[in-house]
Amino acid sequence: MNDTIKNAVMERLRQIKGPDLEGDIVSLGLVSDVFASDGRVAFSITVPAERAQELEPLRQAAEKVVKEVPGVETAMVALTAERAAGGARNTAPKAPPQPQRRAPEEQAPQKPGVPGIKHIIAVASGKGGVGKSTTTANLALAMAALGRKVGVLDADIYGPSVPRLFNVSGRPEQLEGRLLKPLEGYGIKVMSMGFMVEEETPMIWRGPMVISALTQMLREVAWGDLDVLVVDMPPGTGDAQLTMAQQVPLAGAVIVSTPQDLALIDARKGLNMFKRVDVPVLGIVENMSYFLCPDCGGRHDIFGHGGARAEATRLGVPFLGEIPLTMKIRETSDAGTPVVVSDPEGTVSGLYKEIAAAVLSGIEAAETAQERAAPNIVFE
Repeated sequence: MNDTIKNAVMERLRQIKGPDLEGDIVSLGLVSDVFASDGRVAFSITVPAERAQELEPLRQAAEKVVKEVPGVETAMVALTAERAAGGARNTAPKAPPQPQRRAPEEQAPQKPGVPGIKHIIAVASGKGGVGKSTTTANLALAMAALGRKVGVLDADIYGPSVPRLFNVSGRPEQLEGRLLKPLEGYGIKVMSMGFMVEEETPMIWRGPMVISALTQMLREVAWGDLDVLVVDMPPGTGDAQLTMAQQVPLAGAVIVSTPQDLALIDARKGLNMFKRVDVPVLGIVENMSYFLCPDCGGRHDIFGHGGARAEATRLGVPFLGEIPLTMKIRETSDAGTPVVVSDPEGTVSGLYKEIAAAVLSGIEAAETAQERAAPNIVFE
């Protein structure tokens, strides 16, 4: 079935003329591999980088004809500049990106916000396997328990965990225009690529497709009025992180790490990335900080202890708290009943709520500092 849709999509795309109205985008080799799954289609069109804005109508036309293919419910089309037009590889060496230096009086360009959302924060880590998604879910639920209206965006395109953590499934409803209605779990509005494809379907996408998907899930979703949108970032410091940091007015970032040196090395990279793009670092969470034995009640520092706190002190950022390694956190996360909702009065839930309160305070402090830094205009 998916192969049939792919073939039909390619045939429809032959109707779209190339950038200079010569030939079609398929014959010119400008169309990437087409991804099709359960009525959802995604692909990219290669165009010269300097003409990307000019050729936006081409992207829209391709999206329109693909949506007319029987069996296609939604289409995600991105423009990419990986190759020169005509399909030839651009082999010119690229200079490494240099940090942009701004004069003190120069103001950074304003990033467009998302209507209805007051604050957007990123939960990130330098590497996988440190419990970032579990921290995201419980942090969001803790903020909701503190009286905030909260949403969660699962930006981990390759390994979405939010659907399972919030025990939600199904397809987002398409509203008027291109808007999608987010799903909801435990009172939290959630959006994830995991709602679009089967759990075992691999996402074999390059950077431009990831950027396009993130942009759509952020800006083409009817989030409504939210105090905070918590973004579960993929591990590392790649396209997804840069897209969020450079195109979205992030109120700040929370870094999740385990205590051992290897994890802290990668967490340090993530923290420095946010600093370089002028995103406030709200603090570091030390996850799996220690193990509490369910039988004897003894504490064991399996991964060492205090590394994240020491790193926070060294880098001059807040240390938000320690989350222990417990069976309850693992079991409730796997079951889709995070500990903050399944055991709201428990010790661990209290720790998440303390961290949530500290993050909210950090957002307010960063906002106040930004307002104070704004220039005052005085008429005499």
